[in-house]
Amino acid sequence: MGKKHKILIVDDEKISLRMTDHILSSEYDTVCAASGKEAIEIYKKEMPDLVLSDLRMPEIDGFMLQQMLNEEMGRQVPFMFMTADRKDETESKGFSIGALDFIRKPFRADVLLRRVSNILKTVEQIQGLKKAAVTDPMTGLLNKASSQEEIDILVKNTNGALMMIDLDSFKPVNDIYGHDMGDKVLIRFSEIIRSAIRSTDLAGRMGGDEFIVFCKNIGDASVIEEKTRWINEQILLSAKELMGPDMTIPLGASIGCSFAPDDGRDFLTLFKKADKALYDVKQNGKHGFKIYSDEKKSASVDNSEATALSTAMMLMSERSPGKGALVLPPEQYKVIYQFLSRVVSNYRNNIHVLLFSIKIHKDLDHEKVMEAFVEVMRTSLRQSDVLTPFGRRQVLLILLKATSIDIEVVTERIMMNWDANEASDLCSVTYEVDTIK
Repeated sequence: MGKKHKILIVDDEKISLRMTDHILSSEYDTVCAASGKEAIEIYKKEMPDLVLSDLRMPEIDGFMLQQMLNEEMGRQVPFMFMTADRKDETESKGFSIGALDFIRKPFRADVLLRRVSNILKTVEQIQGLKKAAVTDPMTGLLNKASSQEEIDILVKNTNGALMMIDLDSFKPVNDIYGHDMGDKVLIRFSEIIRSAIRSTDLAGRMGGDEFIVFCKNIGDASVIEEKTRWINEQILLSAKELMGPDMTIPLGASIGCSFAPDDGRDFLTLFKKADKALYDVKQNGKHGFKIYSDEKKSASVDNSEATALSTAMMLMSERSPGKGALVLPPEQYKVIYQFLSRVVSNYRNNIHVLLFSIKIHKDLDHEKVMEAFVEVMRTSLRQSDVLTPFGRRQVLLILLKATSIDIEVVTERIMMNWDANEASDLCSVTYEVDTIK
């Protein structure tokens, strides 16, 4: 069952208020006010879907209440009037200021419920049309036209940061994984952007993989830098979640920023300057940010290259490494081995390689036993150690900076932990040691 609509009932006659509440509360959530003044306070607190107000009330009548709420909320508040007045001009005046319906007292319960139901359906249709007109259908963010309109109104009187945000390297997602996956990535990226800003800030999609954000009362480059770092980190994590951990597309975000009022007090001026800063980022490594600066003025510190480097390092680094050794598939392990061979050749470091071989009883599930043995090795080793399954019954291990005593300690720990596994009684494990030359 969907959420009930909420209706604010306003009437200075207590008996009439109570009767109306009794009728409507059978199908809706209701809140009541005995005066126009009380209704304004309750409306701001409860934000009902419809106001059902008596027309003739002292101090603030129904017409005045509607006008005051419209001004207070900055929009047309859905209103329905109750009245004992039979004059046609009264009804005409109400419709002229935006009333959705009238019902004359006294009324039957079934008639009131039917009229209210029809109004709420109309309100839902209007709201749905308005939302469709101003939002991007895929992401739910503001569309290009409404982004420009809303931000243009806002920046005339509000300071803040306008950010142009580009999703870098998006095209390969569509080319490799298909457009359905591309849509998923864009939707997730929009969710990340929304999470990076406050509910009072504005976010929109300008088209394709281009987005725009206006953050109120922000004028500090360090805040933009932090948002850039977080967005880049989250989109990479999300991409690996959506496309798998072996995804190698260098997805990230480039951000160009301009500030109101320093760089302008209208959308177009701020947009052009933020777009110029974005272009500079994309020409210097991507995955970073730049604040617009007027070259005619004294040059400000440009951290785009440093930011691009730190972001690149962040994107390559391992997120939340677990305890134990790094387990790699054979092909990736081979690359590590070749690199370490070069290290040994150039720096004469001692790096040991161990090969563990395991004989498994025929009654056991060989694949599950090997998985269990690899897991025992991983949890018995350091984060700086690297291992890989090698063939069907062997595991290769690289130990960095290990003495002969270290190797003895490591192998004893592995064997002791393996002995605790119930499959170990039906297996035998041997190992060989050598150094990378």
